[in-house]
Amino acid sequence: MNAQAYINYNRIAEAIEYIRLNFKQQPNLDEVAEKVNISPYHFQRLFTDWAGVSPKKFLQYISVEHAKQVLKDKQVSLADAAYETGLSGTGRLHDLFINIEGMTPGEYKNGGENLTIHYSFAESPFGTILVGSTPKGICYMAFADEETYALADLKQRFPKATFKQMTDLVQQNALYFFTHDWTKLDQVKLHLKGTEFQLKVWEALLKIPMGGLSTYGQIANNIKSPKASRAIGSAIGSNPVAFLIPCHRVIQSGGTMGGYMWGSTRKAAIIGWEAARLETVL
Repeated sequence: MNAQAYINYNRIAEAIEYIRLNFKQQPNLDEVAEKVNISPYHFQRLFTDWAGVSPKKFLQYISVEHAKQVLKDKQVSLADAAYETGLSGTGRLHDLFINIEGMTPGEYKNGGENLTIHYSFAESPFGTILVGSTPKGICYMAFADEETYALADLKQRFPKATFKQMTDLVQQNALYFFTHDWTKLDQVKLHLKGTEFQLKVWEALLKIPMGGLSTYGQIANNIKSPKASRAIGSAIGSNPVAFLIPCHRVIQSGGTMGGYMWGSTRKAAIIGWEAARLETVL
């Protein structure tokens, strides 16, 4: 991510954090712009370029109270709730099919021995990301605020693999997710290292639709392990593929955002961005 893009994302992140903490007061454009030390006009343009909607409408999407209402009373997605209250059109995505394949027991046990992993850094609306892939699919995706640390984490997960820095077709297909051009999104495949239980949890996460939210308890019920909420939380926390496996769509049963491996502000930003994108797709 270039210097200016990094500065802009940090400004947006700071604005989202302020909105998230003060949504009950419904801060106006001038108030939020003042918090990030730029003019209201510049902030309006910067934010709209980033999210595709105005700061005011974005506030509606990430409202914690709205999330509570959706989960508690309607059991529908944020997009559906927004439509019902006249906030937006529903919008529809092209069908996205993500196949998930666990590594063989031998690959798992041997730490990726005989695997060649391609990796590259790319820019996203939420900061720099590191993407790793094998011929079978995406094996790693993480927000890389510190590129050296992110690469070390990838190599630690596959200590015996061979690594080559390059962007391949598998990565390009996955990165289309951030371009807004859904018509070019081919079938995305994941090649993951995890226990049978972890793979089951990650598959359940893939079934949460874009613009929708779930809770740890709902995930537990979906995989028929109603008493395993703690283990499910651990599996979600060990998700090796940010964004594509949408652990950011899991919130606490009370409606609060809860934790996120890559930061709660980034989590709120992604949830709001996804809801906003539904307006512009198709």
